[in-house]
Amino acid sequence: MLSIHGQSSQFCDNIPRRSFLKIGGLSFGAGGLSLCDLFRAEAASAQPQRHKSIINIFLAGGPPHQDLWDLKTTAPSEIRGEFRPIDTAVPGIQICEVFPQLARLMDKCAIIRSVVGCHGGHDAVQCMSGYRPGELQSVGGRPSIGSVAAKLFGPVDASVPPFVGLANRTSHVPWSVSGVPGFLGSAYSPFKPDGPGMKNMSLNGITIERLSDRRRLLSEIDSMRRDIDITGVMTGMDAFGQRALDVLTSSKLVDALDLTKEDPKVVARYGDGKPYQFQFDGAPTCNEQLLIARRLVEAGARVVSLSYGRWDSHSQNFDLVRDHGSKLDQCLSALIEDLDSRGMLDDVSIVVWGEFGRTPKINAQAGRDHWTEVSCALLAGGGMKTGQVIGSTNRLGEVAAERPVHMQEIVATLYHNLGIDTSKITLPDPTGRPQFLADHLPIPELLA
Repeated sequence: MLSIHGQSSQFCDNIPRRSFLKIGGLSFGAGGLSLCDLFRAEAASAQPQRHKSIINIFLAGGPPHQDLWDLKTTAPSEIRGEFRPIDTAVPGIQICEVFPQLARLMDKCAIIRSVVGCHGGHDAVQCMSGYRPGELQSVGGRPSIGSVAAKLFGPVDASVPPFVGLANRTSHVPWSVSGVPGFLGSAYSPFKPDGPGMKNMSLNGITIERLSDRRRLLSEIDSMRRDIDITGVMTGMDAFGQRALDVLTSSKLVDALDLTKEDPKVVARYGDGKPYQFQFDGAPTCNEQLLIARRLVEAGARVVSLSYGRWDSHSQNFDLVRDHGSKLDQCLSALIEDLDSRGMLDDVSIVVWGEFGRTPKINAQAGRDHWTEVSCALLAGGGMKTGQVIGSTNRLGEVAAERPVHMQEIVATLYHNLGIDTSKITLPDPTGRPQFLADHLPIPELLA
């Protein structure tokens, strides 16, 4: 619930110094855009243009690499598991049998079987920023990809936040963190539409007409000097209020989040991911979020992150993969086909990955435990060279045998697809020191 309130002293324009504004059931983080970003976006709004976007699908809990994209058919039974490999649209590439629809689209995907550099924590930090938790903590921490995109590019449309987090809140909270702004400050936090429904977003006692001069109203929210606020809190408050006004005076974001405005046949193609199984303290298999992500990037979002399922399979690993995998197969293949049919696939990078892999050896509970030595990822779109597998593990799926790919290389590739050169572009932290966005270069095999 957003509240901006205070004394009701009036000015000659009849706008109270501290207007009372409520937006129920809609969480903005405290993120937003600076006024200069807003002005720049407004100046460019007369010239619609295509933009690059990322949809970051986090498989919270650590998906079993050897039961998704890297089956080990020649390994002993206590390692290879229950699944059979199936052929794909690309000769020589096989994946798990629970992904028949993705197999048809393998020419539009790239699989990385040798992801390394996982720190081992049950969180999304590396998948959202590339860095381990705690880095640069003294100045606020490392920013997520979405926060960087919001800072460098601003909004495509002033009423659509550039960085959106769709992750449902989980009992194990780190699995639902959609990314953090780090040293960039709260103005660049992800927008999180986590209310019970869009009908709860309302203005109480203030008409659209009274909000027509949004910049003037924002300037009256507080007169404190923000140039001495090195924490960025006051800037975040400004951005918070500005974002609220932008959203309330446009239906574009609301429409993007409203699936009743989508073709029912498209909604059915994605499915709903129900019934939710194996959720426990993690995220549901909410297939609709992938469709909402497509609608958001179409409306102007630059980065959308979400948490899909709970893959911490210490027991019943194969039952979990059958459930989660088949549902992911439906919605992810729908997303790829949907973007392709709309001519958007080259502009939208999709990444699907988790925080680490799982043990080669199956435990006594038919599960696989944590394994940080190697993991996997699937990428699609973004103008990348797809239809290929990068890297490999040894016969038992224990370590990267060929072409280890660091998690930061994947992040650097995503930045590259947005048009950000991580070898040159830096952002200053609060001390004024320039900080690079990644310590590794993009994956050359994927660059077109």
